[in-house]
Amino acid sequence: MTERGEEILLRLDRPQNCPQCEGESLLLARYPHSWRNASGDVVPGMREALLCRCCNRGEQPAEALIALFTLDGLLDHNNVETFGELAAAWVTSVRHRSADRAMLADEEERRRLDSL
Repeated sequence: MTERGEEILLRLDRPQNCPQCEGESLLLARYPHSWRNASGDVVPGMREALLCRCCNRGEQPAEALIALFTLDGLLDHNNVETFGELAAAWVTSVRHRSADRAMLADEEERRRLDSL
């Protein structure tokens, strides 16, 4: 699978368990990601995202992809095109996620108070 000329790896065979709920993940996506360091230089790297039946429920387009797994179970030649479209939409959505800075600040404050 490619997006904007970049290789995106999708793994269906036994992706790791979800780090949030420890449930079984349905799909792992590995895709290129870059950021600028303190010097302003671009640092290339890779990111991974897991599709979790529980944690991603209700999120679009994850919900449509979860529904495909729920309805069809396994991929075959009848649904591979639909899978590709839904997976591409999901990867695009997770690529644009960013950290919730307020939640991170709250967590840092909670840890600071716990250490007192």
